Amino acid sequence: MDPVIIVGAGPVGLTLALALARQEVPSVVLDEGPGKDEPRLARTVVLREDTAALMERLTGVPLDKAGIRWAGFRAMRRRQVTREITFDDAADPAPLHIAQHVLTGALRTALTGRRLVKLAVDSRLDTIEQEPSGVTAHTRGPKGTWWRGSYLIGCDGPRSTVRKLLDIRFPGRTAVERHAVAALRVELPFDGEALLHRTPPWRMSGPSAGEVTGRPLPDGVWRLDWLLPPGKDLVTPELLLARVRETLAGWSDGPMPEYDLLDTGVHTVHHRLARRWRVGRVLLAGDSAHLLGTLGTQGLDEGLRDADNLAWKLALAWHHGPHEALLDSYQTERRAVVAARLRAADQVLPLLRGGGGIRAYVPGAARGHDVLLTDGHLGRGQLGTPGTYADSPLAPRHLEAEVPVDTPPGAPVEDVRVTAEDGSFVRLRDRLGRGALLVVLIAPGTGVWERRHWVSAGIMPRLAAAVTALPSPAELLVAESYPGAAAHTVLLVRPDGHLVTALNGVRPADLYAAAEAAVGGKAAEGAEEATAGSAAK
Repeated sequence: MDPVIIVGAGPVGLTLALALARQEVPSVVLDEGPGKDEPRLARTVVLREDTAALMERLTGVPLDKAGIRWAGFRAMRRRQVTREITFDDAADPAPLHIAQHVLTGALRTALTGRRLVKLAVDSRLDTIEQEPSGVTAHTRGPKGTWWRGSYLIGCDGPRSTVRKLLDIRFPGRTAVERHAVAALRVELPFDGEALLHRTPPWRMSGPSAGEVTGRPLPDGVWRLDWLLPPGKDLVTPELLLARVRETLAGWSDGPMPEYDLLDTGVHTVHHRLARRWRVGRVLLAGDSAHLLGTLGTQGLDEGLRDADNLAWKLALAWHHGPHEALLDSYQTERRAVVAARLRAADQVLPLLRGGGGIRAYVPGAARGHDVLLTDGHLGRGQLGTPGTYADSPLAPRHLEAEVPVDTPPGAPVEDVRVTAEDGSFVRLRDRLGRGALLVVLIAPGTGVWERRHWVSAGIMPRLAAAVTALPSPAELLVAESYPGAAAHTVLLVRPDGHLVTALNGVRPADLYAAAEAAVGGKAAEGAEEATAGSAAK
């Protein structure tokens, strides 16, 4: 079968290529550039803990030295600290802050030598042709080339050529927020903490919206962002230097510290959402499908989740033939999550950025605003919590043995320690992204005894037989405990780490029905038909 064609060699496209290779699916990545990324310390990304773990699984290297996990986060208003958070590796892990070119470089390095991935540089797409059996694409460049693929994925950014060739509308709002940005090497009195400072007590040069953010990077580097007021006021070098000096002086107890200015820029945030993410064998992911990022939220984090969601579905379709309901679920799930994020931002933007009318004078309103903004920056709460797929067409219906656990169906599972089939102890996340469903039995005490003592005892043989009979490949794992789960609870987990269901014991019929629905089988097709019918009414 022909490889998957991936248009765009940014973080999302490279992540998708690596995720497909992990599931034995070949791909061709069309990079319109020379294959190198310009170092820009003023372009950074903040990844939630689970997305950072995805990057480490795919690159095979820890990213703690390439980026930095903050010691804490503080919100200030004038001279007062209004909220302070200290991160804990177990209970409250820190997000990862990393320069985008460093992340892209790690992904490119991981591609080196991968037999299933071909990277074609200086290849700019100009034509797409579809037919029932595949996709043909033509690229311009030193050697104009026709490429044949099974599917084509547009990961080519906000000005996506793929989206334009498919004539897909991309409505939304332009310049929702603008920030002046500077990256500098400096010693600040925050000891690895990120800082959100609203209404700082010093006077700022030029137009100002009264908000500055400081986020540390490795090697004593900081990224500083100044929120700009609405409009198109030019950010001159002189104005930016004045902002740097005023801010450093305001944050320091004594004289302004010495600094080394490394990079500058203006970051403009748009809100846009493509009408469709799939047209036949062509799909969109990342910035070609959506733009977001106001109030501290991170658009790239959502783009990487697109790739994680799509990879296992493409892999099943590539290995086992067309799975229309499964591929359709990519748009249904991911577009709904991003649309909800955009709606949440649009609802609070007037309150946080437009003065909020009389509500701004209600006691405690300012503190509530700081909480909202902190949640956006840290990927939690109303603005930043990762989306769930509770209403997915892949969700099973009417399971008699379904029981609640602390993770609701459709949400990402907790990263508990599990025993693999070879008897080794691994983290649950380490088994994700291999193309197989995961069946996890909660069995207290199994971590104490060697696997050979319990693998053929109790309910294990019956569960192993049920897993073997599932309609899609699955791996059986055992965990001593899981939050909110009783002994002998059986969890079914998708390859992207989202919970399908939790069952009360070994229930082969319910387990089969849930697995069939999770991979777009009869149950999922019936759910899609019901959804379409109700929508038509």
